[in-house]
Amino acid sequence: SGSPIVADLAKMPHCLVAGTTGAGKSVGINAMILSILFKAKPDEVRLIMIDPKMLEMAMYDKIPHLLCPVVTDMKQAYNALNWAVNEMERRYKLMSKFGVRNLAGFNKKILEAEEKGEKLTNPFSLTPDDPEPIYKAPVIVIVIDELADLMMVSGKKIEELIARIAQKARAAGIHLVLATQRPSVDVITGLIKANVPTRISFQVSSKIDSRTILDQQGAEALLGMGDMLYMAPGTGLPVRVHGAFVSDDEVHRVVEWLKEKGEANYIDGVLEGADESTMDALTGEGGGESDPLYDQAVAIVLENKRPSISLVQRHLRIGYNRAARLLEDMEKAGLVSKMGNGGNREILHRPSE
Repeated sequence: SGSPIVADLAKMPHCLVAGTTGAGKSVGINAMILSILFKAKPDEVRLIMIDPKMLEMAMYDKIPHLLCPVVTDMKQAYNALNWAVNEMERRYKLMSKFGVRNLAGFNKKILEAEEKGEKLTNPFSLTPDDPEPIYKAPVIVIVIDELADLMMVSGKKIEELIARIAQKARAAGIHLVLATQRPSVDVITGLIKANVPTRISFQVSSKIDSRTILDQQGAEALLGMGDMLYMAPGTGLPVRVHGAFVSDDEVHRVVEWLKEKGEANYIDGVLEGADESTMDALTGEGGGESDPLYDQAVAIVLENKRPSISLVQRHLRIGYNRAARLLEDMEKAGLVSKMGNGGNREILHRPSE
């Protein structure tokens, strides 16, 4: 019909974008980001950008809206999502304490207190004698441009974090924009799909890809260059829309203007968090006597008098490969026997207390 279509990310509240190379997916994401930057000040909206391709979002580095530098490292991407989950839980605890149901109500309470000349303080402060003041909380938008790269490195853990944010973060003011070139079931899993109701599909390469993203075919017949199907939450019927075009030159001009107006104000700790052992568990690496969990694994085996991989896995919450390596190293150290015919091991030697 030629009339503009406007969607509010706060009502979505999360969005899944798919499209093959050259279909206009990255331009569409740039248009979404620019519309946020045009409308919102840094104290109203903060962004976390995860860009495994290292190209698409590098131009946004150092703008005042960013919570942390543009993330290109997979380990840091996990930490950033983990930080977002912790921030969501922190906001929920505060909102529960103040008796409000969403971020707008929370911020209203803080503004009302400021108008009366009062300062609200953190009821969960680590220094209760001198609690720190609480300030207005911004909306946080997490943009991931190429979910497939993240899922390949540590699929299960990333999937859990995304699902937790998608399930609960709406009231806490945290929103996800997930994009992928490869809308296959190992990338857009059932858990992610169930929790991200809004879908945008640019041209895809096959009917199967179209069904994965939209639950129906049609996206494979789109024309490319921004031609897309938009499926709003609660509707099973996609609408054909032409995405807005944003040139790289326009993005650079906006970014330069924002940098002139304010400096980047990164928050400490967003990209730190998971220690080496956690990341080893994520990627399936680690194991052996040098493994920080080796002593714990030995204690678990001796306590339960049963040297099995599944026991170590269950108690330490680690992957199969890592648990198997821990038991192999116990075998080398003479603590447990070799694997018998039934796949069972026995405890040979108890280390001196």
